[in-house]
Order: sequence, then structure tokens, then C-alpha cells
Amino acid sequence: MKKVSIVIPAYNEEGNIKAFLERIQNTMIDSYEYEVIFVNDGSSDNTYQELKNASLTYSWVGFISLSRNFGHQYALKAGLDSCTGDCLVTLDADLQHPPELISKLVEYWESGIDIVYTIRQEDKNLGFIKRKTSKLFYKILNLLGGIELEEGSADFRLIDKKVVTLFKQNIKEYHLFMRGMVSWVGYSQVAVSYKPEKRFAGSSKYSMKKMIRFAVEGLTSFSTLPLKFAVYLGAIVSCLSFLYCLYVLYGYLFTSKNVEGWTSMMMSILVLSGFQLLSIGLLGVYIGKIFFEVKGRPSYIIDEFHKPNYDKNTEL
Repeated sequence: MKKVSIVIPAYNEEGNIKAFLERIQNTMIDSYEYEVIFVNDGSSDNTYQELKNASLTYSWVGFISLSRNFGHQYALKAGLDSCTGDCLVTLDADLQHPPELISKLVEYWESGIDIVYTIRQEDKNLGFIKRKTSKLFYKILNLLGGIELEEGSADFRLIDKKVVTLFKQNIKEYHLFMRGMVSWVGYSQVAVSYKPEKRFAGSSKYSMKKMIRFAVEGLTSFSTLPLKFAVYLGAIVSCLSFLYCLYVLYGYLFTSKNVEGWTSMMMSILVLSGFQLLSIGLLGVYIGKIFFEVKGRPSYIIDEFHKPNYDKNTEL
């Protein structure tokens, strides 16, 4: 009997655990064995207790409790490293990713597809700015990153065991952008569209600060083009500055025109200093990545791990 592993990162999701498990159980297919592994990403509410109760109630439920909040991508990696199934399904605990879609992902997998990823249909309830910035992010990432990541791609996906093994054994990056990595590894892939549901309980944990950090992580994880862009822009600004210097020198030597200089000097200083600071900051992002990579620190630290017993027929 093939085993399906389901990994769910959970950060302050106490109100969603029971409803999530009920819906997962209703979608389970009798011909498969299941393990459901929650990853408690340093929650400060009663998520830990809810997961502990769930692991005692359902023998096919286990959970990993991280020592602190490491972030969504690292929680995904912790669950991936711990799963034992023939395929792995990852989705969020807030029920915006409909669990009922798992059976469709499994059907594609059984037909020979290695990676079945989902595409979120545009949610009209999202703010205008958030929708537009999301579209812009995917366009820039595909342009600079050398990967093809479809707009609306989510961390709701199924990946085959051989791809999971690849991630376990060979993907050792400290800075993780799982969405991009899944696209980058290749293999046979197919997309499934879904309509996001409303969050069942609680509120979104993705603040504007986290979204910006996520975008920067994605853009700098797959390309050095931003650094090359800084070089090209620096060359252009230098050429223009040189031409302007020739113009000023010509005016000083061959004309009687008085050059006040204040405006032009301030503009030059502001443009050049702004560009320098931007370039230094961009370079610092990449150096910071190298700094953390060479340290060799673990991506996450497990404080507690309750393994499931893999008996799908356990009831409440």
C-alpha cells in the first residue's frame, strides 16, 4: 500500500487544527496509507497543545515542534526532511488551500507526474496593491531568475519521493525559497488551478515586512542579475558624469558664462551617492547570504517530534 505524507506548517493556528483534520480525514482514499505531520513553527498560542491532542486522537497524525519561529519555508523543509511517504503533499493549516484537492493531485501523480503544483486563482477580495505587487513579483522573478514560476503559484503541491529524496540529500541551502526550488529541479510537472477559500480562523501571519523579505529572498536566490544591473547602471552613470564634466570644463575655459554650479553639483552628488548606496546595499544582501551559508548553521532546530502510527482508520 502506497503512503501519502501530508506536511502542514502551523504558526498560531490553534483555531484551525480540528477543522483541518476533519476535512483531511474526509478526503482520505482507502487504498492509501497516510501520515499527517504538522510543523509547529514556534507558535505562541495553544497550537502546541492542539497538535498534541490531535496526535493522541488520530494515530496517523504526528507533529514536529521547532525550538522557535524559523519561518514558513523552514517549517516546510523540516516536514519534508521527516516524511516517509511515497509522495509528499504540502499545504497551509488555515484551510485556504482546500484539502479536498489532494485526491486530484494524487491522481496526476499516479499517472506518472513527479510534481503537481497548484495555481491560485485571482482573489478579488485581496487589496489592489497586494494583487498588483504579486503580479509584479512573478514577472521580475521570471525575468531575472532564469526559472518559470507561474503567477499565483502556491506552496500547495505534491512531489514524488525521488524529488523529496533529492531535497533531503542535496538541497542544503540556508536561505530557502521552496517555490522556486521546486520549479528549478525540473522533472515532469503539471499545474492544477484552485480557488482559495477564506481563512477558517485567526488572521494572516504575512505582514508587509514578511512579504517584502520573501520577495527579496526569491529574487536573490536564483540570479546575480541584480548585481550585473548595478554594474551596467554604474557604467552608464559614470559615462554621463564624465560627459557632464567635459561640458562644465568647456564652459569654464572657453566661455564667459558664469556657472553657478550649486544645482548641478547637488544633483550630481544626490544621483551618484544614491546609486552608490543602492549598489552597496544590494551587494550587502548577497554577502549576507554568503555569511550565513558558510556558517553552516541548521535551517531549523527540532525541539520535539511525535511520529504518527500510520493507521488511517483511527476515529475520534
